[in-house]
Amino acid sequence: MFYGLLFVALLTMQAVAASPAKPQQVVYPRPESEHDSRYLYDWEVLRTALDKTRARFGPYELRQASQFMSPARVTAEAAGVGSINLFVRATSVQLEQQFRPVRIPVDRGLIGYRLLLVRHEDLPQFAGVRSIEQLRRFSIGQGKGWVDVGILQAGGFKVVEGNNYDGLFSMLEVKRFDALSRSVDEALSEYDQWHKRFGFEVEPDIALYYPLARYFFTRRDAEGDALASRLEAGLEAMVQDGSLQALFMTYKGPLIKRSGLGRRRLFRIPNPDLPPQTPLGRSELWYRPQELAGKR
Repeated sequence: MFYGLLFVALLTMQAVAASPAKPQQVVYPRPESEHDSRYLYDWEVLRTALDKTRARFGPYELRQASQFMSPARVTAEAAGVGSINLFVRATSVQLEQQFRPVRIPVDRGLIGYRLLLVRHEDLPQFAGVRSIEQLRRFSIGQGKGWVDVGILQAGGFKVVEGNNYDGLFSMLEVKRFDALSRSVDEALSEYDQWHKRFGFEVEPDIALYYPLARYFFTRRDAEGDALASRLEAGLEAMVQDGSLQALFMTYKGPLIKRSGLGRRRLFRIPNPDLPPQTPLGRSELWYRPQELAGKR
């Protein structure tokens, strides 16, 4: 009897060992509207990082949430047992306390290089700007809850917040603020998408910079820790084999070259809410405008 039971137990253990591992579930948010294409690059990076860790961490299932989500809803869904278990966002001390950050900048810090979307008739006013003090005379539009709001306010700017992404372009048109500050890649893609409807321009000579990183974030629980560990391993592999830089150049390179970032007057302000753990010392993780200087 004993040996019979032992034989059955061994067969059961073998069957369990031979059964395929359960795929790790990864659910990321749907953006604020159907017109919002800001995150396509991020999700391609996510997919690549998961693929590169398949041998070590096993299979995965990746899908997008079914409903559109504002930033506030993304945070709420991720904090609880909601429909998503991962999101990407510019970091802050508060965000890193609430969620588990994967401290490799998904967009290599490009979000810190800012261009201004302005009304066509206001271009001559911006052409005369030669100092940060002169730039501070203009009010800046941002989305409600964006981490940039606090950075710009600390830098001495008047900031006007909009409640939703699409509405910011209407607010610029009706003069609720003077300029909409956007990252280099966002500014050019949004110009292509919206300028015929709203008549704004990308200001051609000015750029604003503050150090900022966009990370993947997970919940601070066992599932979130497991997913964060996998993503960290995948992103590190992408940095080492050059695939993160290659994806960055494929998605962002043409827009950066078109922006003329390297020739613009660059005004710098600090980021007082940048967490001290930000890996600023790892130069391979960060984009520098000189990278495209010889590729024009």
